[in-house]
Amino acid sequence: MPGAKILIPTPRGTDDAVAIPPLRDRRTQVVLAAQPGTETSPDIDVDERLKEAFERGWTVIVWNDPVNLMEYVVYVFKTVLKMNEQDATRHMWEVHHKGKSVVAQETREKSELLVHRLRGFGLNTTMEQQ
Repeated sequence: MPGAKILIPTPRGTDDAVAIPPLRDRRTQVVLAAQPGTETSPDIDVDERLKEAFERGWTVIVWNDPVNLMEYVVYVFKTVLKMNEQDATRHMWEVHHKGKSVVAQETREKSELLVHRLRGFGLNTTMEQQ
């Protein structure tokens, strides 16, 4: 009930009860007391941070390894990156001959997801900001 006060009985012999603030207010006071010195940083520009997060300035790189078969790498590119047979084969040969291939250029979040999925298939994958 808003504005209600909790009454705590006093020791015997007195008729007065002590009123304390509602429980909701005490929780707020405890939370504030548990975080001394916390404050927001006024120098962070939220719009700039959002713009950076959604720019397509991140590249996903697949590195050569001696473990995975060429057909398997083509299969993974087609499955995860939704490439057609020709593009997947071209990137596979680039990885095989040059040691690496840039397979995607996306936002940071999408690049992180692709790296995670490609690593889940056993490919040695990293991402870099351009």
